[in-house]
Formats: sequence, structure tokens, C-alpha cells
Amino acid sequence: MRIKLNAYLRLMRLDKPIGILLLLWPTLWALWIAAQGEPELKVLGVFVLGTVLMRSAGCVMNDIADRNFDVHVQRTRLRPLAAKQVSVREALLLTLLLVVLAFALVLQLNALTVALSFPALFLAASYPLTKRFLAIPQAYLGIAFGFGIPMAFAAQTGEVPAIAWWMLLANVCWAIAYDTEYAMVDREDDLKIGIRSSAICFGRYDVLAIMVCYALTLLLLAYVGRQSGLGWPYAVGLLAAGAIAVYHYRLIRLRERSACFRAFLHNNWLGAVIFAGVVLSYVAPF
Repeated sequence: MRIKLNAYLRLMRLDKPIGILLLLWPTLWALWIAAQGEPELKVLGVFVLGTVLMRSAGCVMNDIADRNFDVHVQRTRLRPLAAKQVSVREALLLTLLLVVLAFALVLQLNALTVALSFPALFLAASYPLTKRFLAIPQAYLGIAFGFGIPMAFAAQTGEVPAIAWWMLLANVCWAIAYDTEYAMVDREDDLKIGIRSSAICFGRYDVLAIMVCYALTLLLLAYVGRQSGLGWPYAVGLLAAGAIAVYHYRLIRLRERSACFRAFLHNNWLGAVIFAGVVLSYVAPF
């Protein structure tokens, strides 16, 4: 039982929380801005727990779709489904449980948020398939990972204003940046097995594309801050995020696998400093 439980935890990637954090930061940005710095505790709790549940469900769905590819990739060949430590039936039942729990949480919110949960589920379920036919599936991932943004505005305000979609676009650019760093780790394996990724699509311009996406992310978020009336702490947060992006350039410029993976993991801090800027903008005395 202990071995099986460990396999389930690894299948949901609960041993690797970076995905939860990359999904959570944009949602928190949106919650704070939508609530003007004072999100409802109930709404905050629903979104935090829902993020954990849906990221876990997404990981299981991804591994179900990729189980025949993962065995050929060095980094993923020991994943529970690829290593046959968990059956496909067990993985499907686990996915169903996680989705039902997440939906039960969403039902605590308003009708618009409940309605938006359906496209959110579709995005999470369909993302693994996009790696078969989209040249840059990371863009689709950015929409899936960022759909908590319009849901957060819906939950807090009962509507989804234009600023939410600008934030979602910023998240798409950020996801392309950090997930291209991730894809650079697996580029050789992906080429062998026929999986598409932005690292393959961008080719020798991969580092340039990543830095352009970081720049677009920060420019879009600067616009969001201006439209939302955020103060100097937010500007400082964006400057800190820009410094982190420059540090990532130093890590990825030689395209060494372990350094690219470190850059990917380090995006947690980029999301965190932007969130800190949002929060402090609402509590700073001037």
C-alpha cells in the first residue's frame, strides 16, 4: 500500500510542486487585482485548493496521454504509468476523483465561475494532445495554466473585464518562456519520438524567443498595472522579475540541459516577486 500510495503521489507530481506554483501565481495576481487587495477568504481558499487539485489532475491526464512516449525519454521513463506501477484504469479513476473534488469546490462560487470551469477542464484535458500537432503547444499551456485569471475575476466581481484577458495573454507569453526552457531539456528525445515543442520550433533562435517572451510578459503586466492603478511596489516587482529573466539568459545561453532546467524551476521566483509587488501596492502607505 505504501508503494502504491507513493506511485499515486508521483503520478500527481505532488513531489514536484513547481507546476502548482506556476499555476497558482497568475491566479493570485488576478485575485488580488480583482478584489483590490482584499480577496474573500472563501474565494482564496477555493482557488488555492482547486489549483492543487486541477494541476494534479492535469498531470495524471498528461501521463495517460504520453505513457507510450514517456518510456523513450530519459527524464520520464520512470514515471508511474510508463513504469507500469499504476494501471491506466487506476489513473483514470484518480483523474475522475480529482476533477469531481475540484468541481465541488467551484460549486461554492457564483454561476459565471462555475460556467468558466468547463472550458478550464477542456483546456487541461486537451493540452497533452496538442503536442502531436501544434508547433508551439506551450502557447496552449499558457491558456490552460492562465484560465484561473478570468475565473478569479468572475468569482470576485461577477464579470470578466478586458484587463483579465490582457493578464491571460501575459501568462501565455510567460508560459512560452518558461516551458521552452523546460522543452530544451528534452529536445533531442522529442525529435526522436515525434513530439512537437517550442524548443524545436524556434530552433537556433530558442534563447532569443525566450527573452522576447519574457519582455512581452513584463510589458503586458506593466500595462495591467497601469490600468489597475497599481503603485511603485508593483513597478519594483516587475523590475525584479526583469532581473530574474536576465539571470535566466545567463543560465540558458549555452543550452546546457541542467542549466535550462534550473532556469525553468527558477520561474517560481519570477511569479513570486510580481505577486509581492501586487500585494504591496495595496498595503504601501504611499
